[in-house]
Amino acid sequence: MILFSSTIWAMPEDGSQYSLLDEINADNVTSLEPIFTYHTGDFSHGFKSKGHTFQATPVYRDGRLYVSTSSNLVLAVDAGTGKEIWRFDPKLERDIDYSESASRGVAIWQGDAEHCPLRIFHGTLNGELYALNAETGEPCTDFGSDGRIDLGIGIRNRRLGDYSVTSPVAVLDDRIIVGSAVGDNGAVDLEQGIVRALDPVTGTLLWQWDPIPKSANDPAAKTWAGTSASITGAANAWAPISVDPERRLVFVPTSSPSPDFYGGERLGSNHYANSLVVLDADTGKVKWFRQLVHHDLWDYDVPAEPSLTTITKDGMNIPAVVVVTKTGMLFAFNRETGESIYTITEKPVPASDVEGEQAHETQPFSDVMISRADAVTEDDAFGLIWFDQKECAEKIRSHRSEGIFTPPSIKGTIESPGWAGGMNWGGVALDEGRQIAIVNTMNLPGIIKLLPRADFNTAVESRSMPGWQLTAMRGTPYGMARKLFVSSLGIPCTKPPWGEMTAIDLTTGAIVWRRPFGTIQDLSPVPIPGFIARALFGDWGSPFIGGPLVTAAGLTFIGATSDYYFRAYDTDSGEELWRYRLDTAAAATPISYLHEGRQHIAIAVGGHWGMDMPRGDAVMVFALPD
Repeated sequence: MILFSSTIWAMPEDGSQYSLLDEINADNVTSLEPIFTYHTGDFSHGFKSKGHTFQATPVYRDGRLYVSTSSNLVLAVDAGTGKEIWRFDPKLERDIDYSESASRGVAIWQGDAEHCPLRIFHGTLNGELYALNAETGEPCTDFGSDGRIDLGIGIRNRRLGDYSVTSPVAVLDDRIIVGSAVGDNGAVDLEQGIVRALDPVTGTLLWQWDPIPKSANDPAAKTWAGTSASITGAANAWAPISVDPERRLVFVPTSSPSPDFYGGERLGSNHYANSLVVLDADTGKVKWFRQLVHHDLWDYDVPAEPSLTTITKDGMNIPAVVVVTKTGMLFAFNRETGESIYTITEKPVPASDVEGEQAHETQPFSDVMISRADAVTEDDAFGLIWFDQKECAEKIRSHRSEGIFTPPSIKGTIESPGWAGGMNWGGVALDEGRQIAIVNTMNLPGIIKLLPRADFNTAVESRSMPGWQLTAMRGTPYGMARKLFVSSLGIPCTKPPWGEMTAIDLTTGAIVWRRPFGTIQDLSPVPIPGFIARALFGDWGSPFIGGPLVTAAGLTFIGATSDYYFRAYDTDSGEELWRYRLDTAAAATPISYLHEGRQHIAIAVGGHWGMDMPRGDAVMVFALPD
């Protein structure tokens, strides 16, 4: 069996978000133009409760683009014309609540199968995995049951729609590796975040690994107080998993144990949660791991695919894995040994004042710190006019804010950089030749409150906390309330920039350049022409969803921002070289592919329900004039 993998043709499986193509360069990128727009027709209409987030990165193979949508349609499109070739509909249940709405793409496998030697693997929001014939879109009937496997079996599934597959599976020759997304904060005993290796032809389970240790013989078990490891759920890998075929290694980014914001029922540092865990691809056994947040109380998941590259340091070429986090830190490790490439320091952090909770006394801080880690103070209060700045200053005074790891509290805690990051699933793009990493970060703090159970029940029944997200956290003495830290005008209460692009020297860990990313042009309650928005608010940045792509020609392509632009930057300097106005935000990560001798750039343009953006259903493809 063989794995199709090429940075020339599409996004590489090593998570580097790098393309070898260089036809489009700094001299001609201003001539880039759309050559076709393909509309999927999917706007998530008809679902009882599911947001619309078209976040997929298309995959290119043999003249076709393969893409998945918010409703889990899979589509094959001619990569030169945009003509639809086939579509597959798993027919998701529409009358249930889904905890997730994202599908970030599909994966391709090619091997020695009698039927469907070229397969598209696709995970769904109801926890199923399909193998599809890449030629026809029909299920490969030798896989699982008529082309489908129900991954919800054996994971303590509580409710349909709370256990999903939102990221593409990882493909490693004779096996596929699949993680899961688990709905946050509902209870202590949520679904288990099991990672599975499956035979790509039959779907037979080859091994499975639970990020929460279930055996007393596991060295990680001692980091879970009492029997909490047998009860707690999640710690799942919802972000993409990456693989090293040469070394037969699987790199798993894990998330918070359940629930996110109260850990009194799971005291201890909670290994292997919130970690980079490296598994043996043949056995599923842990080779090494590094926990990046101890006893998570902030929803500080490892949110992005671990990215493989070579880092040159002290005259040595180190096989490295780079990890970015919601805390705004970048970590890098020798992928063979687990040794850290940059200095990590365990620093004391604030204690919890909540009865029953014991925050970990220290947390790991990387020398490569991109977001701020200090407390939000009154000097940080921001407002468009005097009264909302005063309102924000008063909010800062009335909440706990003692740095990045200030525990949630009954009084209310300002969480900065916030549960969305820092960095999120858009990840990091790595130019190995230039030894540069490109990452986009957000600075949008939130407020977290723990409500004693009786107060929480009253708030739910009386609807007395409009604008707050309320979640039960069943099995704990508290419910959770959270909202973004904004003024009554809807403007963030802390000073901009609220979004940034940063380049890091991989050799030293030093910042090469940093610049605001995006504008508030399309977030304003009144229309603002683009040139005015850039003149007035160009240094403010904006929230975003999505990630960058770097190319061998020294360009960085990225959509992501909430101001509806697709941009190209000079990777070396950070200078913006090109921008294209879209119909809505491209909340996705682009790819580059070579088709009929011509370099193309493709990106999904779908908006995002959670940021009140218009819905979209377009895959846009750009190229230089023919």
